[in-house]
Amino acid sequence: PQARIDGEVFGFEALLRWYHPKHGYVPPSQFIALAEQNGTINEIGAWVLRQACREAASWSAPLQVAVNLSPVQFRHGDLAGLVHIILLETGLAPNRLELEITEGVLIGDTSRVMSILRRLKLLGVKIAMDDFGTGYASLSSLQSFPFDKLKIDRSFVARVDTNVHAAAIVRAVMGLGKALNIPTIAEGVETEGERLFLLKEGCQEI
Repeated sequence: PQARIDGEVFGFEALLRWYHPKHGYVPPSQFIALAEQNGTINEIGAWVLRQACREAASWSAPLQVAVNLSPVQFRHGDLAGLVHIILLETGLAPNRLELEITEGVLIGDTSRVMSILRRLKLLGVKIAMDDFGTGYASLSSLQSFPFDKLKIDRSFVARVDTNVHAAAIVRAVMGLGKALNIPTIAEGVETEGERLFLLKEGCQEI
């Protein structure tokens, strides 16, 4: 769930798990990299996006749904066209869909990626920078593209109420977001201590 700092849920983030008959539920950290290497991530990504949009469209309340995109999906096929088709198929309002990208998407053919991102924005969907601060292109990418949200990585949020270095990084990211007028959301908030720290620092979403 994605919620306001006071606990009001406004949306959900789609999380993918692969059920294997022998190994049980396999987390994406174990299969996404392989899927990106062998190209099946394009089929998996399209399936996930379609399932998430279909699910969200069935909800009685107009909550938003956030779906991760792989850098590979930007290199092959017509990603913006796929998103457009899925929105039409499922009937989900574009402003209820948030697409999350990591900084790795922006490494390589930046002009092509920026063109795709602008086409996605024209559809009316939101674009969020996921795992902010863990990659290589943060500041230059924020200057180049109007992101709708910065997601503060859970590795910084964990123990933010007891670790001074984590606290400093979270404050810095929030300050950057505020200066650029980009909302921030803290990932992986699991304790009341973490929530209270974020509340005190002015974080609006968790």
